[in-house]
Amino acid sequence: MLTSGGDAPGMNAAIRSVVRVACARGIKVMGINKGYNGLLAGDVVELTPRSVSDIVQRGGTILQTARCLEFVKPEGQARGAEMCKVFGIDGLVVIGGDGSFQGAEKLANLGINTIGIPGTIDLDIACTEYTIGFDTAVNTAMDAINKIRDTSTSHQRCSIVEVMGRNAGYIALWCGISSGAEMVLLPEKERLTDEQIIKQILENKHHGKKNCLIIVAEGVGGSEALAKKVEQVTGIETRATILGHLQRGGSPTAVDRVHASMMGAKAVDLLCEGKAKRVVAYVKGEYVDYDINEALAMKKNIDEYMYKVSELLV
Repeated sequence: MLTSGGDAPGMNAAIRSVVRVACARGIKVMGINKGYNGLLAGDVVELTPRSVSDIVQRGGTILQTARCLEFVKPEGQARGAEMCKVFGIDGLVVIGGDGSFQGAEKLANLGINTIGIPGTIDLDIACTEYTIGFDTAVNTAMDAINKIRDTSTSHQRCSIVEVMGRNAGYIALWCGISSGAEMVLLPEKERLTDEQIIKQILENKHHGKKNCLIIVAEGVGGSEALAKKVEQVTGIETRATILGHLQRGGSPTAVDRVHASMMGAKAVDLLCEGKAKRVVAYVKGEYVDYDINEALAMKKNIDEYMYKVSELLV
């Protein structure tokens, strides 16, 4: 088992579940430290039920994670498959996002029994309605935004808050609805011009609004430049806050712990059933699985109804 790419709250709960469910069935579990880098370096240790005690509440990942440029190349992938054979790894569980799954797909196509568990705060894996870490990231961001809103109200400011999500706007959309934002800028939608944003701010002020909150997704960016433009044109004190990696840390919520635990158990079930090249997913209230090649070929779009509602709630 390895964790790869960006860390996400709940990864430790998934690790714990895989280890304890597998060991209960008489399966030996090896942990690979530092993702695909660790696989290539042979940084492999045995994991036992005792070694994963008291980690369910911890953020990050006890197996650590890293990006591995060498694994992008066919030679690196072939060496990774060979290292699996060297350590007698019959099945590999990969916890991570789409980049991690691409590595898992390559190993699967080289004959390694591979199961993917979606662990990313971005919620950008198309085959599943939920990814481990999303709920914690949204709640962490929402809590920070609530605090920013308080001081914004006191000073009658405009606050522009940039949240994570790379090229996916799910965190921004959820934060916009849950925090009562006046505007949400998403990479999946055509960006409003600075003039349109400024016009909306001034209209809100004319109708008695004493503060303004704009949520910007990481994939849109430009928050600091926008804040300067708004202040220059309107005279309204405007501050930009980029929450950054604050959202990736912290103790996972109950939602993330439970989903992670169930997905970990499902991954072990699949291996015990002799299945390989699969991705665990949560769809319509059930934990299901997809062929890894099929899963990576899927495309995900923002929920149009949810986006329309966010526009009506301003």
